[in-house]
Amino acid sequence: MGHLVRFTSPRHAEVVEYADDPVGPHDVRLETFYSGISAGTELTAYRGSNPYLSSTWDADRRLFVPGDSTHAYPLDGWGYEEVGRIADVGDEVDAALAGQLVWGAWGHRTSAVRAADWAKDRLLPEGSTPITGIFAKIGAIALNAVLDADIHVGETVAVFGAGVPGQIVAMLARLNGGRVIVVDPVEGRRELARKLGAADALDPTTGDVAERIRAVTGNRGADVVIEMSGSYQALHEAVRAVAYSSRVVASGFFQGEAAPVRLGEEFHHNRVSIIGSQISGVAPHLMHRWDELRMSRTVLELERDGVLPLRELITHVTPAEQAAGAFEMLDNAPDQALQVVLDYGVEK
Repeated sequence: MGHLVRFTSPRHAEVVEYADDPVGPHDVRLETFYSGISAGTELTAYRGSNPYLSSTWDADRRLFVPGDSTHAYPLDGWGYEEVGRIADVGDEVDAALAGQLVWGAWGHRTSAVRAADWAKDRLLPEGSTPITGIFAKIGAIALNAVLDADIHVGETVAVFGAGVPGQIVAMLARLNGGRVIVVDPVEGRRELARKLGAADALDPTTGDVAERIRAVTGNRGADVVIEMSGSYQALHEAVRAVAYSSRVVASGFFQGEAAPVRLGEEFHHNRVSIIGSQISGVAPHLMHRWDELRMSRTVLELERDGVLPLRELITHVTPAEQAAGAFEMLDNAPDQALQVVLDYGVEK
């Protein structure tokens, strides 16, 4: 028997037993080392605000439609930031794969069975520290936003939201040659952003962010703004802060109605473009070169090479059996943590 994290109802998580799946001839069994908690998308499932819980996603038409929900409680094994070891291989699988480290999305559970070919595509880069594998998906989300932003050397890039994805976006934008300004109300996150290379970090609760960004750019505004917080107030301020006829990349997972966004003001008068960035695809002009797999590999290789200090983002490593407390902390006191990682107690 294995153990997984179950959301039994809104804001209630528990660790329960489940029956392990058998390993087929072309499969491998993955033994989980660590799983990271997404404080954005995953918390929408924990809180009950995820649109999949209140409507149906019609994949053919790509529309949310009224009716039965796509998902319902209990929700088992959510999570998309996992890393572990191939503990068992099927009869038709190369035995040399046993013991290899694999990253991927298999939820908060002690083990999972996946196709061997799937696992071979997701081997952790040689020389990596195992725990960094949890950043593969969230790193791809961040890199996707940077690709959508189309940053050029010497440009000013404002990043709204300095949680885990925002911090990664800020680092990648700087690697692209941007001068990065981070915006976040949490002092510790602003301090970390500066430590990791941001030129400045602004507190949106202590003054007009758009005015401050325009003041340091000769009144032009940021060349591009990347919104990673999922706050509508932040999205509106991002529109105010960006230069004339420029773009805001909206990559945060927004919930509910967009009351603070006033489209008749700067959005209308400054010809601002708002680009939706989501991990299901990449910018059309890059589709022949980039996909999610390449983005994840790129982020992990940059970390392994010492270019992207992702371990700086880990604030808590918690035993997996205490997962309920970890979710409660992220829900009630998000300013106390950044990346929370569940440790499954496997000898590394």
